[in-house]
Amino acid sequence: MYMKLKFSLPLVLIAQAVLALLCSCGTVSSTQRSSGGVVAEGQGSLSVIADRLWAFSQAHPDGFTLDVRTMAEPTKGVTVAYAATQSSHSRDNIDSVVSHALQHDGYVGGWYNKKDGLYYFDSSRLFPENSLKEALRFGSDNGQHSVYILSLGAEIPVEGKVAEIVGRGKLLIGTTGDYRPLSFREADGSYWGFGIDMAAEIASRIGVGIQFVPTSWPTLTADVLAEPQTFDLAIGGITITDARRETMLMSDGYLANGKTILCRASDAGRYRSLADIDKPEVRVMVNPGGLNEKFANENLTHATVVVHQKNEEIPSLIAEGKADVMITEIAEAPYYVRADSRLAAPLLNDPFTHGEIGVLMRKGQEDLLQLVNAVIRQMKSDGSLRRLHEKYGLVYSY
Repeated sequence: MYMKLKFSLPLVLIAQAVLALLCSCGTVSSTQRSSGGVVAEGQGSLSVIADRLWAFSQAHPDGFTLDVRTMAEPTKGVTVAYAATQSSHSRDNIDSVVSHALQHDGYVGGWYNKKDGLYYFDSSRLFPENSLKEALRFGSDNGQHSVYILSLGAEIPVEGKVAEIVGRGKLLIGTTGDYRPLSFREADGSYWGFGIDMAAEIASRIGVGIQFVPTSWPTLTADVLAEPQTFDLAIGGITITDARRETMLMSDGYLANGKTILCRASDAGRYRSLADIDKPEVRVMVNPGGLNEKFANENLTHATVVVHQKNEEIPSLIAEGKADVMITEIAEAPYYVRADSRLAAPLLNDPFTHGEIGVLMRKGQEDLLQLVNAVIRQMKSDGSLRRLHEKYGLVYSY
């Protein structure tokens, strides 16, 4: 499919002026129209539009989708090429592509193939972005390998994981539900959090609902790799690591993260370094199976490490004196400090580690990974990711 690129305003004005001149001179029939716009009557008018399209393509070799009725690029929608104009290339074939486009939807896609040095053009159909299912079906019926979501710049195969999810109508999300404010499950079964909002954003881009599937930190990897597959992706406080990337796929980061501590506010001056914590008299509490436990076992050889099964209960236990320090993340600690005045995070601005949180999924779902990364990129670009950070009181670092 074709990448969306910004067009040159002078070229658009020139193309519109040419079309207007053609109409006024009678070279384009006012009686022959398709549902998409004017249909050229003579070869001369087609050639003029084709010339403009060819000139436009030379300035946009990476790809484009163009409304040849207005010479404007649509910014939203799902484009699918018509099989009838497949493999049209170079200037000699453009007239027939333009003719087909004007008789159908009015859109032409093009791109430059570096391997053979040819420009390729297709008459294309443009679907609304909430009609991805219909676009995929049309693409399959037309013998296409993929469709293209313009707003995301994402190519979606007509057969793949995303197509499976769209056909099902639900995105299956694995999440622990124990990690405020990223993923938390209330007693009534409802979920909320930063990661939950990210999952909703991904689902909305492909027009499906969400079904949450419980997982846990000790079983997370096994659950991602389970056969049969229990969920499409996992989200909510999952740090990107090389170890995870060896066996699974991880998205680009959407939230900065790093190991820090929670302690009682009265002890905030006591813990200024890892050495202050790594003492026999200090009781350090962690949840099992995740990177917090791994960090404690590798770095705290003198402190007493206590494993508590439920992550969401640990802050209260620290406040009550059942332990002294909780190993946690800079994405989690601020929430508990605001929620409980008995707690402090004295090393919040000087974490022990630095990393990012991302979306986790099994290998073989590269099309889903591409979609998720495209959503993250757009959220960074349009400001919605920053607004999500602000919603949960987290520091934006992108």
